[in-house]
Amino acid sequence: MNPLAPVGRATLSLFEAIGRLLLFAALGLSHCVRPPFYPRLIWRQMIEIGFYSLPVVGLTAIFTGMVLALQSYTGFARFSAESAIPSVVVVSITRELGPVLASLMVAGRIGAAMAAEIGTMRVTEQVDALTTLSTNPYKYLVAPRLIAGVTMLPILVIVADTIGVLGGYLIATFKLGFNPELYISNTINFLQVIDVVSGLVKAAVFGFLIALMGCYHGYYSKRGAQGVGAATTNAVASAMALILIFNYVITELFFSR
Repeated sequence: MNPLAPVGRATLSLFEAIGRLLLFAALGLSHCVRPPFYPRLIWRQMIEIGFYSLPVVGLTAIFTGMVLALQSYTGFARFSAESAIPSVVVVSITRELGPVLASLMVAGRIGAAMAAEIGTMRVTEQVDALTTLSTNPYKYLVAPRLIAGVTMLPILVIVADTIGVLGGYLIATFKLGFNPELYISNTINFLQVIDVVSGLVKAAVFGFLIALMGCYHGYYSKRGAQGVGAATTNAVASAMALILIFNYVITELFFSR
């Protein structure tokens, strides 16, 4: 047998999956900007992605800010650079930790839910029923989730940034002995618009990726409960991997010299 045959089959399968994903993304985006729209479905997904994700995002953000302030103090105290802690906390959270951690939490919660819901509809032939009823599945299932993901992730990241900086402030002032007014002043003076903008751009891209992976794996899930479980796992894993990859790409675009 040809020893290169498995390599060829794997390569062709990879390119087939990439092409199918790109085509799925293009169709989903096209239906996001073309009528008819389903405002009630979009609003429901916005509530599901945004409002119900606030507890886990807020809890993650506040303890991230606390740990970051504590660890920064431990390291900077060796060089008598404790005054740099407010700037390190605010820049780290707004540029990286806020968008990435909030998106990873949402991916674990929402990506799995989307894949499971659409996958179950695929297994029970509800997606085929939509087509029979002259309702485009991309318009009804995919577009509302993509719109909600792109819209709500930046809002969640703003909340995460605020709570994360607050966590650092609480640790710095109540445990490390910083002056509250001086800490706030250093935080505001060092924060730049580009720091917040880059984080919000990342959040919008990450929201699109989370919704895309959830819808894609659910839409193409195989028959049976095992197929739905595999789609859920693949949706979360692929969304998290793409978040980390695109985090580097966007950071390179914004801050490369």
